[in-house]
Amino acid sequence: MSKFLVIGLGNIGDEYRHTRHNIGFDVVTAFVLKHGGFFRSDRLADVAEVKWKGKTFICIKPTTYMNLSGKAFKYWMDREKLELNATLTVVDDLALPLDTLRLRGSGSDAGHNGLKDIQLTLGTDQYAKLRFGIGNRFPKGRQVDFVLGKWMPEELSIVQEKIEKCTEVIESFAAVGLARTMNMINTLRFGK
Repeated sequence: MSKFLVIGLGNIGDEYRHTRHNIGFDVVTAFVLKHGGFFRSDRLADVAEVKWKGKTFICIKPTTYMNLSGKAFKYWMDREKLELNATLTVVDDLALPLDTLRLRGSGSDAGHNGLKDIQLTLGTDQYAKLRFGIGNRFPKGRQVDFVLGKWMPEELSIVQEKIEKCTEVIESFAAVGLARTMNMINTLRFGK
């Protein structure tokens, strides 16, 4: 394969910028900037096209809000004539500790509204997801505030380290494939 669709999940609007729930946007933005690209507004998403080692990456940040992410995913996959195995979705994950990244080729939505809509739209959970652990350090009943909240100052160095690693994961996914990239990333711990 030489062309890939990279989907970063998040919500549009300044109030959501750089929150835990928008880490997908932050990772995809970092990847595009690393490769000298820029985003433009297009149908259902902010879109950037970057090239690296003979590979083309169509990078999107859906403008549909999180719970309608499937619409943008399917539109851009169809428009670019890509198969599901050429897509990688970057998403926050409350069930994973902050020091963790997890790459899988399939798996449930785990209660995540963006993944839930993608799965509903596609009719399958058989697509690659790069899950960015955000931890779950919040008092009972405060999950929404935590997920939509900004990173704590003491978390920022780990978050930045993980964002940089995620840009390498995207490259590796395209260069050596899902299985080898999973073996490299899923055992790593950050901030140690």
